[in-house]
Amino acid sequence: MPINESDWIWQNGKLVPWSDAQVHVLTHGLHYGSTVFEGIRGYATPFGSRAFRLQAHTRRMLDSARIYRIDIPYTEAQINLACQEVVIRNQLTNGAYIRPIAYRGYGEIGLAPSAGDPVEMAIAAWEWGAYLGAEALENGVDVCVSSWQRVAPNTIPALAKAGGNYLSSTLVSLEAKERGFAEGIALASDGTVSEGAGENLFLVKDSKVYTPPLTASILPGITRNSVMVLAEKAGIDIQEQSIPREMLYIADEIFLTG
Repeated sequence: MPINESDWIWQNGKLVPWSDAQVHVLTHGLHYGSTVFEGIRGYATPFGSRAFRLQAHTRRMLDSARIYRIDIPYTEAQINLACQEVVIRNQLTNGAYIRPIAYRGYGEIGLAPSAGDPVEMAIAAWEWGAYLGAEALENGVDVCVSSWQRVAPNTIPALAKAGGNYLSSTLVSLEAKERGFAEGIALASDGTVSEGAGENLFLVKDSKVYTPPLTASILPGITRNSVMVLAEKAGIDIQEQSIPREMLYIADEIFLTG
């Protein structure tokens, strides 16, 4: 889906014109995927555009950076304020997609840069519709089980939302689209269900809701957490457990969140 350009991007502490937000071609994050990021939805409300669980997203980003030893030079409060600022400055009153990203910058080309090497950050915001298309929300989508599995435990940290981790998701999604599907579902290394290429997965069977556990190499989704909390408050039986592949074929309903 093409990017609907806005006017301004927050980069390293200040707003710059969209076309001026650039990085060096030898930036460490560009070569090794040493980036952490978030995807935050903002929704139109009577009080203006409001980000969905902004603080939770920012905390997850800082956790991801801690896992990869990326020392982001901004506090949680500063990042939250910058996300709000870029939405307001771009006048995204009808809602927005907010993309904060922190990355190892230009300095060294080795795999393990020195502690003093720069870490840079940018936050963009623009209008973006439903990830799988507007019709998907009304009619659902066709998905497939991918031949690509999620990474095994103790290889790449699945709990981190990091750029390099998403090469796996790219393979899952590309394969699905080449086969005529809207999205792919990946299995964990033990053959149980993990998640979609860019979404967490829920399965409904006999009025019970199931979702894979964190040990299935999934990203701990913010929306996933919201669904689990709301389901519990509504008295819906929701189970976080390993899901065998065959349950996908006998489910009453499957839905994705992200």
